[in-house]
Amino acid sequence: MIIAIDGPTASGKGTIAKAVAEHFGLPCLDTGLLYRAVALSLIKAGKALTDVEAARAAAASLDLMAYDPNELRTAAIGAGASVVAVIPEVRAALLEYQRSFATQSGGAVLDGRDIATVIAPQADVKIFVTATPEERAQRRQAELAKRGETVSFDTMLAQIKERDARDSGRKDAPLTMAPDAILLDTTQLSIDAAIAEARAVVARARI
Repeated sequence: MIIAIDGPTASGKGTIAKAVAEHFGLPCLDTGLLYRAVALSLIKAGKALTDVEAARAAAASLDLMAYDPNELRTAAIGAGASVVAVIPEVRAALLEYQRSFATQSGGAVLDGRDIATVIAPQADVKIFVTATPEERAQRRQAELAKRGETVSFDTMLAQIKERDARDSGRKDAPLTMAPDAILLDTTQLSIDAAIAEARAVVARARI
């Protein structure tokens, strides 16, 4: 069974994906980390995030296990990931990696922004997780605070809206809800309630 979980940043899709994967005994891939790793690779190499050839090369030789997960989840790297994600050559280089993960024996759970529309349109379950920009800004602000990063709410909200616009407006694999996906709005839901709803969606699909 392939489970595709898409949505904008800080919607809760990553946490939901991990919980669903654990519940059903499936491997899980946070595809956003791939783009974050490319961005971090460029920054460490002193390259511009808009350097197409350097970004393509970084994506083509990517080894996700070589990166510190905590370093990948900073606000700066998140912003950088959104920049490199609009580069078609980067998306093409990472496409096969993601598709191979999705189609492995036994199935998998993938979360990202184009899983149900581009990476695995044949997915058995498609869930689009969202929440208001204000709610997502609060969540992201709290998450960064736990890591020792201080970002004002207004700054965080502006970054959220900017990233939404960039992700939704890019020509190659824009963030959009697949026509046959189930919408899961987590604005008013606790994380436990959101996970329960997602598990219920998957459970119904398995019947």
